[in-house]
Amino acid sequence: MRVLAIETSCDDTGAAVVLNGRKILSNVVSSQISVHQKYGGVVPELASRKHIEAIVPMVNEALERAGVSLKEIDGIAVTQGPGLVGSLLVGLSFAKSLSFASGAPLIGVNHIEAHLSAIFLEEKAPRFPFIGLVVSGGHTSLFRVDGFGKYIRLGQTRDDAAGEAFDKVAKLLGLGYPGGPIIDELSMTGNPKAIRFPRASLGKDSFDFSFSGVKTAVVNFVKAHPAPPGGFPEEMVRNIVSSFQEAVVDVLVKKTFQAAQHQGLKRVVLSGGVAANRVLRQRMEEEASKQKIRVHIPSPAFCTDNAAMVGVVGYEYLKRGVRSPYSLNAFSNLPL
Repeated sequence: MRVLAIETSCDDTGAAVVLNGRKILSNVVSSQISVHQKYGGVVPELASRKHIEAIVPMVNEALERAGVSLKEIDGIAVTQGPGLVGSLLVGLSFAKSLSFASGAPLIGVNHIEAHLSAIFLEEKAPRFPFIGLVVSGGHTSLFRVDGFGKYIRLGQTRDDAAGEAFDKVAKLLGLGYPGGPIIDELSMTGNPKAIRFPRASLGKDSFDFSFSGVKTAVVNFVKAHPAPPGGFPEEMVRNIVSSFQEAVVDVLVKKTFQAAQHQGLKRVVLSGGVAANRVLRQRMEEEASKQKIRVHIPSPAFCTDNAAMVGVVGYEYLKRGVRSPYSLNAFSNLPL
């Protein structure tokens, strides 16, 4: 089954053709980073406009690279939410039009479920059940995953998502957007023990997250240590971001493996845009080795938003005969 997948949940326009939910025939992404950089974050209306400009070329390129025509597509999967409603509507409207014109069945996909399923694009995919951590700019949640469509949310962020905290700290320090990759790069030569920023536990038995406290702690540190003319010394900036990153990673790793112990599971999957973070990947693997738990992490290209992961989920539902009506709507908050 060849599935054409479309992803427009935020600021990347993605299109892919996936064979039987596992083999990528094509996977293309049009990034909007250069558009939003000067604003320090995603501007929803600009994102929607850029999706309108990019979606036809991206879908055409995905089909061309896959070597298939629209007539040879067996199903169309598209992100329904959560995300920016304007951006989502561009992808949904286009997918509906293609489905109507070609006769290929349509299926709406939950963006969080797609992130959790990105690991199945790798050769060594995990068996169910497993603990799944989705950590990105908009989401930080822990799930017990018993199969496709079988999810139990164990915890989630009560305020800022981890990626959102990265972006805000980067903006505070004038480092640019997106904050995650910039902080990851700078922290390579910083001292993660230089500043002891707080780690929110929220109680011994809680699997919820909170990153507003560590973000505020960085703000207070910067206020207490005013920058001299010309800005902070480079070494100080590197130590701040490295210490901040260490605090966030500590919480993510600790909660994830506590959840695995609580559920009696020996498999963990890390997913979402922040899963591309070098320190988080390393610490997850180190802790997994200590606890004799297998950790599965997608390649960095499958951590950030992409359409191939949407195709994985689309295939699983389409092969079961599940279909979405043309009245399918977009939702900014679509629980899994």
